[in-house]
Amino acid sequence: MAALYSHDEVAPDETAWAAAMGDLLDDERLGRAWMIRVDGQPAGYIVITFGYSLEFYGRDAFVDELVIDEAFQGQGIGRQALEQIETLLRSSGLRALHLEVEEDNTAARHLYESRGFRYRKQMHLMSKRFE
Repeated sequence: MAALYSHDEVAPDETAWAAAMGDLLDDERLGRAWMIRVDGQPAGYIVITFGYSLEFYGRDAFVDELVIDEAFQGQGIGRQALEQIETLLRSSGLRALHLEVEEDNTAARHLYESRGFRYRKQMHLMSKRFE
């Protein structure tokens, strides 16, 4: 998590993050988390959360976090992780997979576009945090 947010202005609350991750791991209806390993070494992780969408006619999922350690970036590991997750989710009956990406993160945008993700120009993700 620290690596994911290291370039952002967001200061993560590690205690709150650990509690949220614990809730996710305790209830598979909320989502799933996977460690990404290369030759037995941790290379990153991916977190998928589940929802339901009338627009997409059923259960959908959101790539909440996809992190590849800098030492492993540029080797196709993110692409392989997405391929495996997409296959798993599709076979589980999910209807759509969503994600968000920073506009200036061209490498990530290229990866996602190459996997078939499309920018929805008419849509803007908006969030409101309840504290």
